[in-house]
Amino acid sequence: MWKKALPILLLPWLLTGCTATFTNLSARHQVRNPNNLYPVSVALNTRQQSLRWETIEPFVVVGTDVFPMRPTPLMTNRWEGLIPVGPQTNVVFYHYKFDFKYNAFGGPQNDSASSPEYKLTILEQ
Repeated sequence: MWKKALPILLLPWLLTGCTATFTNLSARHQVRNPNNLYPVSVALNTRQQSLRWETIEPFVVVGTDVFPMRPTPLMTNRWEGLIPVGPQTNVVFYHYKFDFKYNAFGGPQNDSASSPEYKLTILEQ
């Protein structure tokens, strides 16, 4: 009986073994500024031991537009970027996307992970 039940019991553990956790470090409300660029930042945590951290390419995605992010100084798992918000727009939805490589049999493989969607509200002064 245990031999048949063991794979079913281990399935949730196997499915969550390589998940990524995103922490949005950005303010949800920002005051409108003259250059219409707003800073966003994110932290990535993962238990995927095969991930090659040096290959991570982070992006912030607004609608169909993709903007590159840069590493935060002195941090190994945090990135920051700027998103443009038009002068007539008060709410923007965005998410983070990470492209990376991981070690696999036969050589490194490509993969990606996306965060949940976040909302930025622009406040008038």
